[in-house]
Amino acid sequence: MKVAHLILVHTQPHQLNRLIGSLLHPEADFYIHLDKKADIKVFREAITHPSVVFVTKRVDVRWGAYSMVQATLNGFEEILATKIPYGYVNLLSGQDYPLQSPETIHRFLASNPLQQYMEFREVENDWQEAIPRIKKYHLVNFNIPGKFKLEALINTVLPPRLLPQGMVAVGRSQWFTITLEAVRFIITYLKEHPRLVRFFKLTWGVDEIIFQTILYNSPFNATLVNDNLRYIDWSEGKSSPKTLTLKDKEVLKSSTKFFARKFNEATEASILDWLDEEMKQD
Repeated sequence: MKVAHLILVHTQPHQLNRLIGSLLHPEADFYIHLDKKADIKVFREAITHPSVVFVTKRVDVRWGAYSMVQATLNGFEEILATKIPYGYVNLLSGQDYPLQSPETIHRFLASNPLQQYMEFREVENDWQEAIPRIKKYHLVNFNIPGKFKLEALINTVLPPRLLPQGMVAVGRSQWFTITLEAVRFIITYLKEHPRLVRFFKLTWGVDEIIFQTILYNSPFNATLVNDNLRYIDWSEGKSSPKTLTLKDKEVLKSSTKFFARKFNEATEASILDWLDEEMKQD
């Protein structure tokens, strides 16, 4: 089964090259969306592996904004345009790393060809801290003076927002592994429902909600598996997950997940060295 790895990256070209190297497989291709703020020449020079495509339509990605979604969609479009019959599209960040060998990952996906592996919780019932993202207006996509004061005024005057078509909002982690048919459905659905796009452009942290919500409220619901196959440690209680180190090697070794994040080769290369040795034994 062919797998398209879509990697969103903005820094550390050597670490990206290492990530690609850790996932090399005869049935794997790599699509890189590089943040428009980064120098693509540096990244092109750093990448030594074959089967790598840089997504043509690059986006200036801002944290919490729709630009993260647009970067992903641009990658989806490029993958679909190849007409290569991928079984799965695997969305990664440049700070992810596999916990299993490429052979193990491909074998698992080939034996489960119709599932969507993504984390989803119902916002209203199981992820209530995200309710303000949906109910309130957010101007994160707009670069205008005094936008936070304007945001507060809008939310004071206007009633809470409602998702179009009575959709149920679900989400959590933005990273997932889904089938090419699910990718195609998402692209088509957003093109046919511009009102939904407008809604999500006024949503903060939309990258953690939009894709799960579309599939949850679709015929793909029956194929959803509430597991994104990633190990992510939020124990520090910060807005981003813990950077993993050699101190985490035992929990990583015992994990049944296929990927983990996040890693920083510049400060903690030893954990990546250890993972490389572990995968040789897989």
